Amino acid sequence: MASLSILSKDVPDIEGCAPLTKNFDDIKHTTLSERGALKEAARCLKCVDAPCQKSCPTQLDIKSFITSISNKNYYGAAKAILSDNPLGLTCGMVCPTSDLCVGGCNLYATEEGPINIGGLQHFAVDIFKRMNIPQIRIPNQTVSHANTKIALLGCGPASLSCATFLARLGYDDITIFEKEKYIGALSSSEIPQYRLPYDVVNFEVDLVRDLGVKIELGRSLCEDDLTIQGLQNVGYKAIFLGIGLPEPKSIPIFENLTPEMGFYTSKSFLPAVAKSSKLGMCACKSYQELPSLRGNVIVLGAGDTAFDCATSALRCGAKKVFVVFRKGFTNIRAVPEEVDLAKEEKCEFISFQSPKRVILRNKKITGIEFCRTEQNENGEWIEDEEQMFKLKADFVISAFGSGLYNSSVKRAMAPVKINKWNLPEVNEATMTTSVSGVFCGGDLAGVSQTTVESVNDGKTAAWYIHKYIQESHGSVVPEIPQLPKFHTAIDEVDLSVEMCGMRFENPFGLASAPPCTSSAMIRRAFEAGWAFAVTKTFSLDKDLVTNVSPRIVKGTTPGHYYGPGQSSFLNIELISEKTADYWCGSITELKRDFPTKIVIASIMCTYNKADWTELARKAEVAGSDALELNLSCPHGMGESGMGLACGQDSELVRNISRWVREAIKIPFFVKLTPNITDIVSIAKAAYEGKADGVSAINTVQGLMGLRSTGIPWPAVDSKFTTYGGVSGNATRPQALRAVSTISKQLPGFSILGIGGIDSADVALQFLHCGASVIQIGSAIQNQDFTLIDDYVTGLKTLLYLKSLAHIKDWDGQSPPTFKHQKGKPVSLQHALGKNVPYFGEYQKLREKKIAELKVNSNLLDGVLEVTRPASAPIASIPSVKDVIGKTLDNISSYKELDNKKQVVALIDDDMCINCGKCYMACADSGYQAITFDSDTHIPKVTDDCTGCTLCLSVCPIIDCIT
Repeated sequence: MASLSILSKDVPDIEGCAPLTKNFDDIKHTTLSERGALKEAARCLKCVDAPCQKSCPTQLDIKSFITSISNKNYYGAAKAILSDNPLGLTCGMVCPTSDLCVGGCNLYATEEGPINIGGLQHFAVDIFKRMNIPQIRIPNQTVSHANTKIALLGCGPASLSCATFLARLGYDDITIFEKEKYIGALSSSEIPQYRLPYDVVNFEVDLVRDLGVKIELGRSLCEDDLTIQGLQNVGYKAIFLGIGLPEPKSIPIFENLTPEMGFYTSKSFLPAVAKSSKLGMCACKSYQELPSLRGNVIVLGAGDTAFDCATSALRCGAKKVFVVFRKGFTNIRAVPEEVDLAKEEKCEFISFQSPKRVILRNKKITGIEFCRTEQNENGEWIEDEEQMFKLKADFVISAFGSGLYNSSVKRAMAPVKINKWNLPEVNEATMTTSVSGVFCGGDLAGVSQTTVESVNDGKTAAWYIHKYIQESHGSVVPEIPQLPKFHTAIDEVDLSVEMCGMRFENPFGLASAPPCTSSAMIRRAFEAGWAFAVTKTFSLDKDLVTNVSPRIVKGTTPGHYYGPGQSSFLNIELISEKTADYWCGSITELKRDFPTKIVIASIMCTYNKADWTELARKAEVAGSDALELNLSCPHGMGESGMGLACGQDSELVRNISRWVREAIKIPFFVKLTPNITDIVSIAKAAYEGKADGVSAINTVQGLMGLRSTGIPWPAVDSKFTTYGGVSGNATRPQALRAVSTISKQLPGFSILGIGGIDSADVALQFLHCGASVIQIGSAIQNQDFTLIDDYVTGLKTLLYLKSLAHIKDWDGQSPPTFKHQKGKPVSLQHALGKNVPYFGEYQKLREKKIAELKVNSNLLDGVLEVTRPASAPIASIPSVKDVIGKTLDNISSYKELDNKKQVVALIDDDMCINCGKCYMACADSGYQAITFDSDTHIPKVTDDCTGCTLCLSVCPIIDCIT
């Protein structure tokens, strides 16, 4: 505790906030760690109408990407995002989500509030960024006249988006011309580093360049360089104007004021801040100082840019910042996220003031005189010069917006028509201008107010540029856009697998469960992309059933959790109420319409050879690819001498298997019950009866819960129940044990894995344990058939990542956890020495020390990571077949485990949130090997630790304990 000698209880309270000078660390409230992202994604309802998606200008499939995050399929999430928004990482960081997607979230109607969609988007694409995998065009994606020359002016969001979609379509000669010597335009120069780091812009530009798009810097739209007519004269068929609004709006009182006098516009201040704080933005190696501010700074304006100026001013040395605006607080144009950040950093807001005179002394600004503004009864804003107000200031930053005032630029746009706002006339539906072949988007078009809207302008323009080019050559292009999705080498991974002579497109299929209640449901599943389906179990007509109700209920295993994402269900549903004729007819139709899909008929009979023979042959004649013999239904059917009544007896299983083998030629599998002491003995009986494999496992028999009155649930006739089948994630440990044990005992015997498979991550676990294909049931009950997209991209990614050297330390799609607090990297680790917590007075002292260190730091010290060319795979990408059974050699008997290989717990102080859960668990359930400091709340592991890992199991922060 020597390092804590300065941190006694008597340390006085530190007044005010620590200075923010040169502190460009992330300040966004939305930033999430992997833990935070998984918890937030789990809250999402994945609504059927998804109002969040309708509120997104780029129409992101938000439900899908959040589903992928909740399943730890971060590439799948990034693919869904980047397919519709090529600047998905930028927008995840700076998008005004409270006005858009978050504003539409159905969870606004609940106490816990809406989903942090921007933070989830930021998290997913950032993980993909760390994978460093280039974008490629979808193979065989081509267009006629692919060599058409296309020019885009400006390297901002609109142009980057437009270029991306044109390149994805198949165009090969695309050039972006940028006036500045850096990429990214406004994203680089006017959005501060603490909101949008430069490496994010660089990453997104790399993705554009991956598709062959060329970028020329130092080329501007003006009479002396590039003009519309000049570009057309040298062969450019289509031109996109995306130069933004390059000049600041000004008012007469600011004429002839300079930075030396203390005056900046947002267009001079923010780029100066960016060049001095964004590593890699400028090619020059010399260090550029931040604008040097001091004392009071007045920022004029109420938009996002004004608040960026305000928070940036604090980082340039300002002691106090006043944001002054003409209207009231209810008229602030900036999004709440920006306003809240400025408020937290102690910026002061002054409303209803209009600047009238700048006060100078010795050619230096010393203040501004304002007059009060008011809104009259007609809704007009007027100035009342009888109410004057003076505010002292050392610097003034004007952020009244921007426009296009340069006459050289306007002449270079000729003959494009200019409207009364000095902007090009633009058709908002197609982004066309008055000149054929010239398109416009972003700020310059006068429609978009945000980055995401500019991205959508570029997206819209791309389709209509494509339409213009093709139709000028006589081709017909549909009116509704059909733009190619984001694509990488991951999407080329082959997931097909063969089992018992059957080829499965991927290893994912529907289990014989409620999702297969009808052939129409199976049809929709096949259309969605599922590779196979096992029908709902059917019987001969003499054994038809009628179900009771209620019969499918949520589990109690997750605690008091409501909504989708249930970890278990219990059902007392019997087999299908539909006839064998219905199912056989359905199988015939499904095989006719989906010849590449595998249809497995699930059948059930009593212990009667004639019945099994009749039903098996009937299903085979209908066109079934294989049969599944349901010898495991845990409720109801056993009382009729079926299901569990047959599946718990090795002799009965062996004989039924022999009868079916004699009756049919197609493969068949015995569905095993876990409600038995030795499941391997039943699998062996099936093997001896010449079955081709087994499905493991069916549901686990159980009683889910009781009401406080003692009435069980589900309650038929309001009071009666029976022992039902528990399914879902709660059964996964039993399922993995069954699959691995059978696979070890019966090598080469095919296994269809079932039981709590809710992601590609878990599916890979079943494959590693010996399953060849996977059946899904409860996960679909939690959501819908669209899960297949997530499972497919997830498994492709897991296989592809095994071929990359720089991913070797990752756990699947999870990179090593960086040291963080509240999702943000810990700045200057151990600034006060080790064993110092992150709360109360300790945190204030840390912030003060960090502020001292930051002031003397060089913001451009370092090297921007080079990410292109991206690292190629160093090994072949494994197939599904290659990973089947990979884990079996690592599962042994207890006696074979080495008790000399001991480990102990390590607690990372920089990630600890001081909850003491590890101490509590070790004290009352472990080995009393963790101490807890009553002052700092920091736990410490002693030499008594035996490595049981109970502490790790209850710790709420991923990798805080290792």
